[in-house]
Amino acid sequence: MKMPQDLKYSEHDEWIRLDADGIHAWVGITAPAVEALSDLVFLDLPEVGKEIQQGEVFGEIESVKAVADLYAPMTGEVVGRNDALIDDLSMLKKDPYGDGWMLKIRVEKRIEADKLMKADAYALRLKSNPDHH
Repeated sequence: MKMPQDLKYSEHDEWIRLDADGIHAWVGITAPAVEALSDLVFLDLPEVGKEIQQGEVFGEIESVKAVADLYAPMTGEVVGRNDALIDDLSMLKKDPYGDGWMLKIRVEKRIEADKLMKADAYALRLKSNPDHH
């Protein structure tokens, strides 16, 4: 699956899509991360209203073979949570960059986006370190 060019990517395999104003952002995990985890069985996400901090754990995703922490790509307040995803984890395989979004946050520090990778840099990182998951 091709990396969407309009997203920013974290070193922990999360993506973020900022709205045009940079006020809100959607957060999810990348297709390569979903593939590495394979058979997903559980997803734990924070409640609406919770503050998340860039680089800190905000939840976890579990497969039959591993549990992985989810790291916040940016700091903000959770203003939306994809509860449908919690009930149907297959959306992550089908559409990790669309219907597979996890959180919507109100961005606190827009400048944090500058610390994240563009699609090309993320793809290069995957190519040079395929076992980083």
